[in-house]
Amino acid sequence: MPKTKKAKDQKAAKSTSGSSQVKPPKKAKKSSEADEKGLDFARAWVEFPDPADDEQVFRCDLTWLTSRWTCIFGSGCQGIQAGRADDGCCTLGAHFSDEDDEKRVAEHVARLTPEIWQHHDVGMETGWVSEDDEGSRQTRPYQGSCIFQNRPGFAGGAGCSLHILALREGREPLETKPDVCWQLPVRRTYDWIDRPDDTRILQVSIGEYDRRGWGPGGHDLHWWCTSATSAHGAGEPVYVSYRAELTELMGKAGYDRLAELCEERLASQLPLLAPHPADPVD
Repeated sequence: MPKTKKAKDQKAAKSTSGSSQVKPPKKAKKSSEADEKGLDFARAWVEFPDPADDEQVFRCDLTWLTSRWTCIFGSGCQGIQAGRADDGCCTLGAHFSDEDDEKRVAEHVARLTPEIWQHHDVGMETGWVSEDDEGSRQTRPYQGSCIFQNRPGFAGGAGCSLHILALREGREPLETKPDVCWQLPVRRTYDWIDRPDDTRILQVSIGEYDRRGWGPGGHDLHWWCTSATSAHGAGEPVYVSYRAELTELMGKAGYDRLAELCEERLASQLPLLAPHPADPVD
């Protein structure tokens, strides 16, 4: 299982991304679909000390984490690029967060077979890693999408072959996939906070990876799921369905405390403060 990267090991002192970096397409047609609710609305945040690290606090977006979002890849996902709905958010390939991320993925790629990886022969013969225009290493785009993505109709199953491998082996997909792939659409950022008593604390924010998380190009994505009503309506809230991923990002003690706070929020008899606008109305 990949280790959680901690911001105190980073060189940057200002808001930095977590263990992954997503890069949007440079040119994409903005979606004309109307089911996205937008970016600016009231959110309920909670801050609490990390039970496992007294030099760190978590700041978590309860509006997002208690929302009913779910991944609808292959069942209504419109894709980030127009005309390629079957790709979902895999159109660009995945940028590795660091050398360890690439090395870990390579260990799992070695176990992929032609039965579960449609482009196995191509990947093994000519490579599954490429570099973007800036020299950053990533999974290789092949025929318009990530080389690990099986296309619809493939006998081994459509979707990420590394994800399929994990499910077949009884693993969590976060063990086999690049960091960025299993973290989306949860976003972890870091800020060093200087307090009035001259102490310094590391604030780790856990929230929604909305269009802004992609940078300026995020506004040009054809479609993005986190604020789309079509992707909200799951039986379980995000903090439950993403238990494994959040535990990896926060540690078990941090996640357990988050889960308690989410449960308290949902158990309130009062109308929910700052619900996610894309959630279904009860």
